[in-house]
Amino acid sequence: MNTPSHPPAYPVVRLRPKAQPRAIRHGFPWVYDNELVTDRRSRGLEPGALAILEDAERTPLALVTVNANSRIIARVMDRDPAAVVDRAWLEARLTRALALRARLYDAPFYRLVHAEADGLPGVVIDRFGDTAVIQPNAAWAEAMLDDLVAALVAVTGVSTVLKSASGRARSLEGLDDASGVVLGQAPEAPVQVPMNGATYLADLTGGQKTGLFFDQRPNHAFAAQLAKGGKVLDVFSHVGGFALAALAAGADHALAVDGSEPALALAREGAAASGVAARFETRKGDAFDVMAALAEEGARFDMVVCDPPAFAPSKQSLEAGLRAYERIARLGATLVADGGYLVLCSCSHAADLGKFHNASLRGIGRAGRQGQQIHTGFAGPDHPLLPQLAESGYLKALFFRL
Repeated sequence: MNTPSHPPAYPVVRLRPKAQPRAIRHGFPWVYDNELVTDRRSRGLEPGALAILEDAERTPLALVTVNANSRIIARVMDRDPAAVVDRAWLEARLTRALALRARLYDAPFYRLVHAEADGLPGVVIDRFGDTAVIQPNAAWAEAMLDDLVAALVAVTGVSTVLKSASGRARSLEGLDDASGVVLGQAPEAPVQVPMNGATYLADLTGGQKTGLFFDQRPNHAFAAQLAKGGKVLDVFSHVGGFALAALAAGADHALAVDGSEPALALAREGAAASGVAARFETRKGDAFDVMAALAEEGARFDMVVCDPPAFAPSKQSLEAGLRAYERIARLGATLVADGGYLVLCSCSHAADLGKFHNASLRGIGRAGRQGQQIHTGFAGPDHPLLPQLAESGYLKALFFRL
């Protein structure tokens, strides 16, 4: 005779009377530390512990994970307070995430899990064929990493799982920065990734974040259409994102600028693997300095792309970040030939589309240029947006014809 299973007896945490339970009921996934009743019991919970979230009237709202060390003290795991978060629960979430990507992409190179938008708060998983790179950026994912990896293997069949622990998000959760191999064996060489007709080289163990930025894929493709037959300048190019896509689409020449020599070396390898090495050039240096030097040299390009790191990762850095975006737009606009294209990107959470747009327009104006805005791009569909969480729609790409 089978014994019926019962959900675990989770502890209870409660919203303060002035907090708005409506936001949680309508899909907002976070509770901030000033919205939760915090006493010795709630602060004594292990980081990443599961708990039932109640409103001030003691009505259950959701199953959450709690981390008293974080400004985001609770993250919604399941709208059903009686849910059981175990390996089967993880497999169900991963299966749902995989179904979307399998419909979108012919080859298994994509972001498999985009945190809250895929129902796995704080978790990022990028897939590179038979290898997955996971960023467990929330305490619950660190605590359940073994189950998460087992579920990942069961759902996708990958044989290698790497953990990337770099980035600001983990430090905000009070987590360490120790990356490593969780399962299998790390690739001995950079992995070839096919995208938009080009071949990129991703360093999965020593590169930035998970090794490659899949989010720009549709913006690479749109820019590549405009670049045919022209000269392209790709600033903050990393491993050649916009440049290699443009060359694959028929650009005459591309110059990639980045401050990292290892990234530029991977870009050159990608150009060789794509068969476009003869039309590809790199220049190492500070982006602002290189762009100013190119202007002094009288260089002009049919397309200039600026895809910098987040200049405004937080509200505290917003004003300085907007000034940097304005400066980049000014320098970039100066280098665009008449009738050419300027592509300006931002991955800053704190700088919303309106603020970034205004800073870009100020920079273009300060360069004495004017033109048409022809397109606004965002992250690809493997980076879905959670509508209630503005931070999940971080990437913006503005396309101008000057």
